[in-house]
Amino acid sequence: MKRIAFFCLGLILAMGPARADEGMWLPSLISQRIGDMQAKGFKLSAEDVYSVNQASLKDAVVLFGSGCTGELVSDEGLLLTNHHCGYSYIQRHSSVEHDYLKDGFWAMNRQQELPNNGLTVSFLERMEDVTDRVLRGFDVSMTEAQRDSVVRANSKLIIEENADSDKGITADVEALFYGNQYFLFVFKVFRDVRLVGAPPSSIGKFGGDTDNWMWPRHTGDFSMFRVYADKDNNPADYSPDNVPYRPKRFFKISRAGVQEGDFTFVYGCPGSTQEYVMSEQVKYVAEVSDPQKIALRTQRLDIQKKYMSMDQAVRIQYSSKNASVSNAWKKWQGEEKGIKKNHTVAVKQAYEARFKEWAKGTEYEGLIERLGDIYARRNPTYLAYEYYVETARTIEIVQFASGIYSRLKAGTDTKDLIDSFFKDYYQPIDEECFVAMMTSFDKNVPDDFKPAFFKEMLAEYGSVDACKDLVFNGTIFTDRSKVEALTPEDVDTVAQDPAVKMYGAFYDWYSNDLAPVIRATNEELRVANRDYMRAQMAFEKDRDFYPDANLTLRVAYGQVAGYEPYDAAYYYPVSTLKGIIEKDNPDIFDYNIPQVLRDIYAEGGHENQPVCFLATNHTTGGNSGSPVINAEGNLIGINFDRVWEGTMSDIVYDPEICRNISLDIRYLLFVVDQIGHASYLFDEMVFVD
Repeated sequence: MKRIAFFCLGLILAMGPARADEGMWLPSLISQRIGDMQAKGFKLSAEDVYSVNQASLKDAVVLFGSGCTGELVSDEGLLLTNHHCGYSYIQRHSSVEHDYLKDGFWAMNRQQELPNNGLTVSFLERMEDVTDRVLRGFDVSMTEAQRDSVVRANSKLIIEENADSDKGITADVEALFYGNQYFLFVFKVFRDVRLVGAPPSSIGKFGGDTDNWMWPRHTGDFSMFRVYADKDNNPADYSPDNVPYRPKRFFKISRAGVQEGDFTFVYGCPGSTQEYVMSEQVKYVAEVSDPQKIALRTQRLDIQKKYMSMDQAVRIQYSSKNASVSNAWKKWQGEEKGIKKNHTVAVKQAYEARFKEWAKGTEYEGLIERLGDIYARRNPTYLAYEYYVETARTIEIVQFASGIYSRLKAGTDTKDLIDSFFKDYYQPIDEECFVAMMTSFDKNVPDDFKPAFFKEMLAEYGSVDACKDLVFNGTIFTDRSKVEALTPEDVDTVAQDPAVKMYGAFYDWYSNDLAPVIRATNEELRVANRDYMRAQMAFEKDRDFYPDANLTLRVAYGQVAGYEPYDAAYYYPVSTLKGIIEKDNPDIFDYNIPQVLRDIYAEGGHENQPVCFLATNHTTGGNSGSPVINAEGNLIGINFDRVWEGTMSDIVYDPEICRNISLDIRYLLFVVDQIGHASYLFDEMVFVD
């Protein structure tokens, strides 16, 4: 007990200035960090990182789609991101006849590049602190509802002033520090983005779920796209007449390699973190939410993999779905373990004890107790909601039926939804998942939180298996021809379909029973956390605070470094082609590398070919595909993951074990050349040593 208390005290004392390499910093404020960056080896200026007056590194970075990052590497719009970021688009172009997932894809000229409907990339034009404007007209005598009205009205005006849809300009006002600060983000959004190249999944997804979030890693996690624009270099819908986009800035590529201790920084769009929440939220995540969701997804993954291993067509259909389910599943496992290993709940409780002493006699007295009470009222209902999301809402036929029903009611076309659903649907998987998920729902959700529809259905039919038969044997939505024949005139009949009824019953239960409680308590939490954030800043005046991630552009910096995952073991920071050959196993799909890679290795001279490397940059989801840059501002890698032991960095950053995993740019070049035979792409890149 004394040892844990001493450990907690040490971490609390460390919570002054931001710990080594911790932080996701706003680029527009990077001048506040540039001295520390330069002291650690960075050789550029703040203006080189972010500028609105001249081209800067920010102009080579994009939000790829709606949840990843990408970077420009040529003056002809050539873009790099992760294989897993481009995976769904590669999958959509794949078929048994043209299996780009299995075999890879390489466009050998511009005419062969493949368009991707709905894919966008967004360049940050500028960001600006607009806190004063957003809160203009607010005073402390107002109610929270009045404050929200002021914030919404002012934000709307700011967005309208800065957005221009005709020019592809969008604007958003984002709350930072739980609404203690507001920033405007202005983006230029390009809508014609074409697939240029992707390695076979045996390289781009090498190691699969087994290696995901793990080190040593040997995954060639990259794909290549090209951004197109109209003849005036402006965003445009897809057209054969569009031309490659000419960026303000693109990254030069370093072939010098990395050594332990080298300065690195990551420029990207981290998605979501909660670094400043109180102990009750962390306890819920580690002891309740993560374990429950892990168990549910384990069942789904096992069912999917069973059928995928039996049929190539099913493997293609469910590759993207399986990867999506698996990614968070494994992350949650590392997060749960890391929180417990670092005694994060105890550390936060000790911090809160100190905070309460400081808060006595101030406006913040009782704030910790207030937060704890809100979580106690919220969490039982929120757990039922999470079960709903991970069970009833994962039944594919139910979701599809609801989507078609909604379109029929609206009188809109259903063809694209029908095409995309049946292209990647395998009913035996869905039926088996129905039984597994709804059995878990029945077993683990208290009766008071179950929808009446579900309890009545179970009572009438006697088992989840029988309910499954009712839905799948009774619905028309498993029959493509019947679905295609539906018209808006059939909407009343469709409303009685068992799949539609199931969706509606669960959604009504969520809307009427769960959502009001969650909304009300989340609103209380929003206000309380805003107060708690402001209070922490007053409590720790010397601490360097950075806003939680929210998918806006950030800079994180650190160094190439290995780590000690457990006693008497050390992980070196660079993996090589030798490790790929050591893992190679033709009998295991995730480790069955292309024969050409075996042949290249057998020829000799490539065993030390770098593949991936570790660094201490603070990253999270959304940083996938982010450029990893050296001290001179040149590209040395592409971020794609974190180590499993450090995934709790969304909640607490531990400099000893939190590491980001990046693809070494030299392995990308090796694969493009030796596997893809697409070295013509090098002609448009600029290399430095």
